[in-house]
Amino acid sequence: MTGPTEQADRDAASDEPGVGGSESNWRGVAAEDQEELTRGATLLLAARSRRLLGALIRPVRGRLVLALSLVTLSSLSFLAGPLLVAGAIDQGVPAALDGDPEPVLWYALGYALSNLLAGLFQLCFALVSGRANQDILLDLRQRIFRHGQLLSVSFHEKYTSGKLISRMTSDLDSVQELLEEGLDSLITSLLSMVGIAALLLYLDLPLALIMMAATIPLVVITRWFHRRSRVSHRQTRSSVAKVIVQYVETMNGIRAVQAYRRQDRNDTIIDEFNQDFRTANRRALNVLAVFAGSVKWISHLSIASVLAIGGWWVATGTLELGVLTAFLLYMRRYYDPMDRLAMFLNSYISATAALEKISGVLEETPSVPEPAEPTALPTMSGALRFDGVEFGYGPELPTVLHPLDLDIPAGQTVALVGTTGAGKSTLAKLVARFYDPTAGAVRLDDVDLRQLAEADLRRAVAMVTQESFLFSGSVADNIAFGRPAASRAEIEAAAKAVGAHEFIVGLPDGYDTDVHKRGGRLSAGQRQLVSFARAFLADPAVLVLDEATSSLDLPTERAVQNALETVLAGRTALIIAHRLSTVLIADRVLVVDGGRVVEEGSPEELIAADGRFAGLHRAWQDSLV
Repeated sequence: MTGPTEQADRDAASDEPGVGGSESNWRGVAAEDQEELTRGATLLLAARSRRLLGALIRPVRGRLVLALSLVTLSSLSFLAGPLLVAGAIDQGVPAALDGDPEPVLWYALGYALSNLLAGLFQLCFALVSGRANQDILLDLRQRIFRHGQLLSVSFHEKYTSGKLISRMTSDLDSVQELLEEGLDSLITSLLSMVGIAALLLYLDLPLALIMMAATIPLVVITRWFHRRSRVSHRQTRSSVAKVIVQYVETMNGIRAVQAYRRQDRNDTIIDEFNQDFRTANRRALNVLAVFAGSVKWISHLSIASVLAIGGWWVATGTLELGVLTAFLLYMRRYYDPMDRLAMFLNSYISATAALEKISGVLEETPSVPEPAEPTALPTMSGALRFDGVEFGYGPELPTVLHPLDLDIPAGQTVALVGTTGAGKSTLAKLVARFYDPTAGAVRLDDVDLRQLAEADLRRAVAMVTQESFLFSGSVADNIAFGRPAASRAEIEAAAKAVGAHEFIVGLPDGYDTDVHKRGGRLSAGQRQLVSFARAFLADPAVLVLDEATSSLDLPTERAVQNALETVLAGRTALIIAHRLSTVLIADRVLVVDGGRVVEEGSPEELIAADGRFAGLHRAWQDSLV
């Protein structure tokens, strides 16, 4: 039977890319093999978290060493207090009773000075460690964002944006809490406890041994707390990620949610996730409460025992009152950090679970990696060739493209037509190198795309999709997305070339109008025209249009048809469209079915051949009547 720790390790492994797998991967695996796999996954999670932590600490290790020195000095200054109190009671007070107040005044001054120095060193520690902590967090945020941009489209299609947001928000918050509060508590607590233990052994060995006996149950309860808390915090991290994913998907699809009255169902789903999150948090808090309560009970019992035994020894004259007083003060200071240590352990385990999730993303490698030694394009004419290209979206999924050999000369406009799922968009994704073929090669100007540097490929190939995604900012910024250094004259020229200038100048602030989130201020057709202008300004050798005119109304489509002659002039174009009005401007048409090219020729030739394309053409003409 699987215990809670092993189950949590399995859940953590299956939730991250590159570790473990889905629940189905565990079926049919022997129990001892499952246990071995669980241990292996746990070790892998811990190892990659340590690698990430080491990489984050390395640039600021000098400041962390300085912070450690400052907090050590602060703790030593703070520890001097009870010794000075003991000296004042055993030496200063008797001297004052004999008419000499000077010793007790010196002890009082020393006590005040030790606390002043402790506060000063603590202030310097907070300033130094605070800057180091913020640098670590900044580095980690940048790593997540930059790496997320570098990861392939296939990763983002399976790893939802909500999970990435969870990595950047709740998981980073856990790391931030540890850095800002936990490390101070850990270092101060450990130094205090070690220093106090040494002083107690120095003050009175028998009393110290009595107190040390209490450490045995403390070690046991601490080990229990670490084990149980690790389980609960991993569950917490997974639960909050599900909440964020559901929230992001709901808000991104709010139109569909409201149109289909999905609110009640979504409320039920997120309520279940929130309940799971609350349950995981409650378990973590229950474990912390048991640990903190046990530490309090053990510490108070230990102090009561020392007070009773030490009081008896004082009464019998075998122990000085000042020593007992200092001993009790040190014991309070010895056990007080236990609360802070418990909070640190709680923050540490939560941050460790968060780092496991973050490191899983950062160690994910792109499925379309940069070549180690890229090949430069001899020219940028835009000639494309498919050499025996095959493709499938996964080893367990059916083949989408069967062996394909295809030559597209530079400057030719090729249209791909066929039913949904025929493989048209897959061809476009291979040309843009969002995916690599499982067999064969896609070549641009006789260079395998896998050998091209990312920068060269993106300069040579541009893509306009049906989504026409715009970013918050001005219309001009969105047109210049691929060429940020473009002048305003170049931006306006690109807009005029695709027929977008007229509607842009009619906006409230013209080219400086903010399009709002995802271009929500513009209509679907206007967003698509801006996307055309963006592609035109980028001036690629190869332009891929994937259903790029599907969201345009007929008047706008006619304007775009005219603009396309300008946009496509002098460059290779691959057009995927269901609207045959767009297809008819192509030099060549490929009819795709089941991942194979079944017809090929000019639009006129295929219409005259009375094949599949001719049938599509007749159906399109009938739809216009």
